[in-house]
Order: sequence, then structure tokens, then C-alpha cells
Amino acid sequence: MSMPDAGFMLRSLEFLATAFIFSIGVGVMAVAILYIIDVTQTRHTIRRNYPVIGRFRYFFEETGKFFRQYFFAMDREEMPFNRAERNWVYRAAKDLDNTSAFGSTRNLSPPGTVLFVNCPFPTLGTDAAEIAAITIGPACNKPYTTRSLFNISGMSFGALSRPAVQALSSGAARCGCWMNTGEGGLSRYHLEGGADLVFQIGTAKYGVRDALGNLSDDKLREVAAHEQVKMFELKLSQGAKPGKGGILPGNKVTGEIAQIRGIPAGQDSISPNRHTDINSIADLLDMIDRIRTVTGKPVGFKAVIGAYGWLDELCNEIRARGPLSAPDFITIDSADGGSGAAPMSLMDYMGLPIQESLPLVIDKLEEYDLKARIKVIASGKMITPAEVAWALCVGADFIVSARGFMFALGCIQALQCNKNTCPTGITTHNPKLQKGLVPGDKVERVAGYVKNMVYEVGVIAHSCGVREARELRRFHARIVTENGQSMSLDDLYASHTAHSQQNPDNRTANVEKH
Repeated sequence: MSMPDAGFMLRSLEFLATAFIFSIGVGVMAVAILYIIDVTQTRHTIRRNYPVIGRFRYFFEETGKFFRQYFFAMDREEMPFNRAERNWVYRAAKDLDNTSAFGSTRNLSPPGTVLFVNCPFPTLGTDAAEIAAITIGPACNKPYTTRSLFNISGMSFGALSRPAVQALSSGAARCGCWMNTGEGGLSRYHLEGGADLVFQIGTAKYGVRDALGNLSDDKLREVAAHEQVKMFELKLSQGAKPGKGGILPGNKVTGEIAQIRGIPAGQDSISPNRHTDINSIADLLDMIDRIRTVTGKPVGFKAVIGAYGWLDELCNEIRARGPLSAPDFITIDSADGGSGAAPMSLMDYMGLPIQESLPLVIDKLEEYDLKARIKVIASGKMITPAEVAWALCVGADFIVSARGFMFALGCIQALQCNKNTCPTGITTHNPKLQKGLVPGDKVERVAGYVKNMVYEVGVIAHSCGVREARELRRFHARIVTENGQSMSLDDLYASHTAHSQQNPDNRTANVEKH
């Protein structure tokens, strides 16, 4: 090696050594600064007692859920949805084989476990029937008739990103299910896919309100003029936060979303906790009649059931006014419904789960001979065929899901929905994150999810000996009780009804107030 080359090498080594020493010095200085900050601050005990090292607590806290999800949790341990449930949706959406080997990993003994009773002579494929069509609002000027069994629940443009709405709209059109707009109004992305739409009217009346925030008949007519808009849903409450209005953080209120909703951009979009112009059962029926008269289309309402004495008042008022005054449908949301942003006190503790509220409402409508008039839509954490089949057994006419379709789009349950940092681009308006969600690719997954859902619900129905899913009844399913023995849903809910009638105070509703 020549001398110039050796000199160059020596200088390079000196430079690297100097840079290394400098970086160590900078690092030591940074640690010293953090140390001084931590020991002198008084807000965080851990950082004060364990300066610098205590800061790792936040890192481990944030990444812990990801380690649990991928490394430590068993297939059926996680909440709100476990790996087995998510994987079924992922594979169904991709139209992959969803069969399993070597037996079920599901524990069949815990109380509340649902079991379907197979028939000794199940339905042959040649005897199977197409799912029956149902007409909602037959007396309306424009009733809605559909065979769709499993549909997309309310998620607004705002809570969802543009490509997510586009994929859901086009996917719904391809598989023949409907899509609920959520309370954020009607966007061009809802319309461009060609799907049947249910327009949701939230407590802030986004998309159909005047300058003062009141319901506008002119705006209702504009929305109803779209042929794709088949029905209107008046949202009284939703599963994640009964008693509180919708919450869309300001960092998700873009200029486009603000224009559609009629609110300032960049500010939190917080809806009232109820409709200020609906103060009684009479007001509710008057509002339903008004919207139906203006639009000519079916109108119903969505609610989480908690106190339920008001259901008697509702049914009695309908009978006094006549069956045409009834809502065309009722959407029952479960207390374990999902949302991007909700207070934990409401999400964890308020309202009844769908397992209790759905049979309660069905039985009440049957008691007043209104079940044929009012269709029932069940919502809340039903993303697999067994849950959908259970709801049909209990008496639901339709099932809707929000989070199931988010999984179909690729949601990984990162729990970032309210932070505008969703890594899959579904609930963020950050263009860098949205680019990963290509609507054209996800359309097939949305359609595949619905197709495989309907097929496997049909498999359960045929195993029970009926020709199609809507023929499922309560005696086709059983539920494991506290003593480890199962009981027919027929017997279970009959005993609950008898207990409620013997203890009317359990209704816990102040009818005059509610």
C-alpha cells in the first residue's frame, strides 16, 4: 500500500473516531438534559423517581397491545375481537378456504355459549331456497324490497376515509347489500359506487339541516331525489355511547367533510346527545311521519335499548294512531357497539347488549301484534356466521355490521381510529396512510365477505333442517346456562318474559319522562 493511501486511511479513521466521540457526547448531554427535566418536574411520579428510564414506560405501554396481539394472545382471547374471529373475516373477504382441522378451539362450556341444533335430516342442496325478499315500508310511495341479509352499518365519511367509503360503496353494489351513510351526510363517494343507501339522520342532522341546524324539508327532498337512497334512519343512540352524540375529532374534519356537514373545518364535530326537537314518543312518531311524507321513502329509527318501559308507550301510541304511523323499521344497536371515539364510562357500562335487547324488542312487537309491520335490524359485534344466525333465530329480519366490514377492508384492530393515524388507511385522512388502501382491490373483499357470510349462514340453516336462513327460529338454537346445561332460546326468552311481567319495576323506565 502506498503512503498516500495509508495517510487517507488514517485520516478517515481519525474522522470516524471524532464523529463517534462527538455522538457519544451529544447522547450523554441529551440524557443529562432529560435527567434534569425528569427529576425537577412534579407531574409524573415515575419519571421523577426513575429519570430517563421511566420514559420507556410510555413506549412499552403503547407497543404492548401489538405484542399481545401477535405474540402472546391465544386465538380466542383478545377483545373486542379475537384472532379467530378476525381471521374468519379476512379469509372470507379474500374468498379463501375457511375450513378447520382437528376440532374446534372454541370452549363450548361457558354460560352464554350458543349452540345450534342439527336436524337428523338436513336440507339437501336441491331443496334449498333463495333467501326471501322483504319489503320495508309497503305503504310508502317508494317502498324498499330487498333480499339482502347482511349489510353495512352506519359509518360516516369522516369517521372513515375517502378510499374506505369508495370501496364499501362499490363492494356493496357488487354483492347486493345496502350501505348506511352514518350521520355525516351524503358524499359523492357514497353515490359513485352505485350501492343502495340508507341515509342516517343523526342528532346534528348533518346533510339535511338548515343554517340554524334544524331539519330542512328542502334538504330532505334533495337527498331523497337520489334513487340510490332507499331509506332514512333516525339515529336516537348508538352502541358505543348511548346518551352521547357523535364525536369526530377536529384533526379528521377536513374542508370537504366540513362542507358536507355544514360545520367549520378543523374543529371537533360533536353532535347533541339527542334530537332537541324530539321530546316524547309522540314527537318521535311525528318526526318519522314528517320525513316519510317529505321523502316518500321508508323511515325508521336506531336505538340502544336500556330502559325499556318506553317500548310499551311506543306500541300503544302506534295502536292508537294506526299501523301506518309506525316506524317502518327499528335498528337495535348493542351496548358493545364500536366507535372511533367514545367515553369509556359509556362504552363499558351503558345500555344492554344485543343478546338481551334483541329478544326483548322482538317479544314486545309480537305482544302488540306489530312485528309484521315493523322490520327489525340487528346491529352490534356480529361479524361471523354463527352470530348472524343467532340473530335470525331470535327474530331479526336483517343484520348490519360496521367493524366486520372494516376487517374486510384490512383493519388490524390497531385501536387508532380516533387518532387519524390508522395504519391501514381506513379511518385516517392522512394521504400518506390512505395510499395503502386501494379501493379497486378492496371492492372484491367487501363482496367476498358478504358472499361467504350468506353462504355459511345458509350452511347453518340447512344443518338445522330449514330451506333458507330467514326460516330459522328460536328452537333451532340453544344457550349454555350457569349449571352447564343448555336451554332452548324458546324456553330461555319465555322465562325472561314471564319474569319481567311478574316484576314490572324491572323495566326501569319513567314513561312520563322518556
